[in-house]
Amino acid sequence: MGIAADDDDAALRALRVRIDAVDRELLALLNRRAALALEVGALKQRSGAAVFRPQREAQVIAGLKAANGGPLANDSVAPIWREIMSACRSLESPTRVAFLGPAGTFSELAALGYFGSSLTPVPCVSIDEVFRATTAGAADFGVVPIENSTEGTVNNTLDMFLTSPLKIIGEVELRIHQNLMGRMTMLGDIRRVCGHPQSLAQCRGWLQEHMPGVERITVSSNAEGARRARDEDGTAAIAGAAAAEVYGLNLLVLEVEDRPDNTTRFLVIGRKAVRPGEADKTTLLVSAAKTDAPGALYRLLEPLAQHGISLTRIESRPSRKKKWDYVFFIDLEGHAEREPLATALAELKRRASLYRVVGAYPKAIL
Repeated sequence: MGIAADDDDAALRALRVRIDAVDRELLALLNRRAALALEVGALKQRSGAAVFRPQREAQVIAGLKAANGGPLANDSVAPIWREIMSACRSLESPTRVAFLGPAGTFSELAALGYFGSSLTPVPCVSIDEVFRATTAGAADFGVVPIENSTEGTVNNTLDMFLTSPLKIIGEVELRIHQNLMGRMTMLGDIRRVCGHPQSLAQCRGWLQEHMPGVERITVSSNAEGARRARDEDGTAAIAGAAAAEVYGLNLLVLEVEDRPDNTTRFLVIGRKAVRPGEADKTTLLVSAAKTDAPGALYRLLEPLAQHGISLTRIESRPSRKKKWDYVFFIDLEGHAEREPLATALAELKRRASLYRVVGAYPKAIL
């Protein structure tokens, strides 16, 4: 027994020495990559090219996942290389990213997941403010929620695109775990629960079953709910685990969302459109002259069917021009500048009274 244990200890020490050597090799390679990134940055600065190119980063990650032979899981490749590219990009220029704040929100997690942790955070008090900060140049990009798999569309985000000049340049899908948190240690001490309306709705069934008599209070963000839970006696919050750490709260019950596949899709917005990549999606804002006329939507969408274009999502919103008049937000497979979508869109545009490409961008990397 003693000899075997000594042999195991010796083998473990030898493996750790080899791991340390590999870590030093990785560090040297990362610094070589960073030096190359600085050269790229100098060329971009001379030519006026954008520092951040989402289609290029998506292409790099897709290529690495395809080349991965394991045992590293493919799901680990994207977050690792996001961080590597984020650190290298920060050497070229800081990336300012606006999101619904304060710290500890799911929007912040989505921003970190897309841009990596080497970003300059610009927390905003509302989705409207994210759009304003990005439009004005106070932030280079913004991250806003667009839909949840349980509760559907975030209408405020859609409505902002009716008047905003910003473009969608990317998307993020974030698995959402909602948690009950507070200063207390016993559920019986909770008199009210705060949360963003979307989060409270995603936990409606659990709250009704386990806390039927407890008041529910909607707040502007889950982080704001966590702040109130920190400052108010008897107040608990529904939020992500990061908020509990930021505001010093106890995690009372984990994963109280009603559906195990609860996921939110976020859009990344910027001032400039992005060029085609290898796996893209296009979002349109369109309308017909008379949206209440028979077959109006059919006539708009007919060119898509004729050219074999997959429509992945459609939402209608009031146009705000007159009552019962609507605009349609449509997500399509493909990039607006590439065939066969380009031809289909040219035909659709001729039939539309309103037509705008809100964005053509890389699909979320899963």
